[in-house]
Amino acid sequence: MSTASYAEDLRVWTLVHDSEVARTAWKEIIQGFEQTHPGVSVKHEMRGTDEHKAALRVAAASTEGPDIFFMWAGLGLGGEFVNAGLSLPLDDYYAKYGWDDRFISSSLGFTKLYAGGRHGVPFTFHGEGLYYNKALFEKAGIDELPGNYEQLKETAAKLKDAGIPAITFGGTVNWHLMRLMDVILEAQCGKDKHDALKSMSASWENEACATASFAELIDWSQNYILSPFMGIDQSQSYNLFSANRAAMMLEGDWLVDQIEEMDRVDDFGLFAFPTETGRLYGFAENLYISSKSKVPDTAAKFLDYFSSDEVQQAYYGGFSSSSVNKHVTYQEQNALDTKWGEIFGEFGSVFVNGDQAFPLDVTTEYFRIINETASGHLSADEAAKAMQAFIDNRG
Repeated sequence: MSTASYAEDLRVWTLVHDSEVARTAWKEIIQGFEQTHPGVSVKHEMRGTDEHKAALRVAAASTEGPDIFFMWAGLGLGGEFVNAGLSLPLDDYYAKYGWDDRFISSSLGFTKLYAGGRHGVPFTFHGEGLYYNKALFEKAGIDELPGNYEQLKETAAKLKDAGIPAITFGGTVNWHLMRLMDVILEAQCGKDKHDALKSMSASWENEACATASFAELIDWSQNYILSPFMGIDQSQSYNLFSANRAAMMLEGDWLVDQIEEMDRVDDFGLFAFPTETGRLYGFAENLYISSKSKVPDTAAKFLDYFSSDEVQQAYYGGFSSSSVNKHVTYQEQNALDTKWGEIFGEFGSVFVNGDQAFPLDVTTEYFRIINETASGHLSADEAAKAMQAFIDNRG
C-alpha cells in the first residue's frame, strides 16, 4: 500500500458548521478542487468561534498558520487580523481573476475597508431577523406581525401575558445578546445617529437615544427574554427555541438549514426586525489569504474555484440562502428561504453587527457593558457614560 505524495498542502481554517449541509458542501468542494488541481491536498481544519479566533491570534504572532482563513468582515473582526498583518492584500488577484465582476456589490464593499489594499474574498452575506414560533404566536392571540418597534414591544407583552417568554438569547458568548442591543439602537436612534455612535463620532453619554436604548435592553432583559439567559450560550438558546420554550429568536438566514434538518420549516415564520430605518441588520463573511502562506497563488486558485459560477450554483444553499456570486440563479426553495429572498429584495442597505463596526478593544467594552446592563449591574445612564468614558480614554 503506497502513500500519495503531494506537491503542496493547502491549509484552510474555518468555523465548525452546525449544518450537515454546510459540512457536506465544504467536503465536496474540496474534493472537486483536488481533482481539478492534481498535486494539491487541502487540509480543512474547523474550530469553534472562540477557539478559531485564538488560533488566528497565535498564527499572527508566529511564522506558521493557515493559507486561507475564515473571518467576518468589518473593522472589528476581520480588521483585527488585517491590522495584525495576518491578511495578504489581494489587489493583484482581484485584477487577475476579475472578482469585481463576480460578486454582489454589497459584499464587495467589505473588502475595501482597510488601508493598504483589498483584503478578503466574499464568502457569504447574511441577514439577521426574527424567527417566530407560529403556534406560540397563535396561542397568545397574535394574528398580525409587528410593523414597528412599538408594535414589537406590544407583541412581546402579549406573549408574556400568555405565559410565553417572548425571545431567547445566550449570554455567555457576548455577541448573541449584542444583536439585541444593535437593533434597539437602530430603532431608537435612527440610522444616522446609530452610525455616528458606532463610528465614535457622536457621544454615547450626550445622545439621549443611547441611554434610551440601554433602558430598552434592561426592559427586554427583565421582562421578555427567557430566563436565566446569562449562563447559557447561543446553541443552548437555539435548543430552547426549537423546544418551543420561547416564541422568537434573533438569528441569521443560516438558521434555515437547521430548521429544515428538523423537518420543521412549516412551524416557524420570519420577519425583519422592525426598526423603520429601511436598513436590514446583516453582515458579511470573508475568506482571507494569510500573509504567512507559502503558497498564496494556490490559495487564490482555491478561492477562485470556490467562488466560481459553477461551484456557487451547485452549493449556494450550503452556506446561505443566497450566494455572494451575482450570477447564481435560484431554484425551488422552502418557505423560509423564500422569505429571506423577499427580505433581501426589500432592503437596499444594511447596518452591521457591533463587533464588525467597532475596533476590537471597543467591541470588548461594548460586550462588557451590555452584559452588565442586562444583568442589572448598570443603569441605562451609567451604561451610556461608561461606554463614552472608555472611548474617550483609549490610547
